[in-house]
Amino acid sequence: MSPAKRLALDGLLVALSVVGSLIKIPSALGTPAFDSLPGYFGAAALGVSDGALVAAVGHLATAATAGFPLTVPIHLLVAAMMAVAAAVFGWTARRWPVLAALLAVLVNGVVAPAVFILIPQFGLAFFIGAVPALTVASALNVGGALLLYLGHRRRPLF
Repeated sequence: MSPAKRLALDGLLVALSVVGSLIKIPSALGTPAFDSLPGYFGAAALGVSDGALVAAVGHLATAATAGFPLTVPIHLLVAAMMAVAAAVFGWTARRWPVLAALLAVLVNGVVAPAVFILIPQFGLAFFIGAVPALTVASALNVGGALLLYLGHRRRPLF
């Protein structure tokens, strides 16, 4: 794939991610949304680095539309964790798509918020409160990306 085509597809996925950031999934956190679905799909269909970038930008768009409720530095950390979750999905999706989905939901829904246990302002209470909403949001995003990717494997979109 040419660099120009890859850049155009990355731009399209970022745009879809920004649109998805406006579709919030109700929770006390205020930021779960359909922003990471294009990132997960991109990680599997285009490559890990492409999807990781899209997922990180998507989270920052969601955080911006919610007013950065956890502060900008914390949302930058969350964006990095979103990039990792998308990378995990992309690394495993080509061989084991269902395992990839399960791992991505686990990383984004449980492992990533576990980092906040170590931050004094958040702690265990934040983790316990965040896991259910993040796991549901992650499952919805990853599930959608998995369906798109499986369709893409049968009949390539690009």
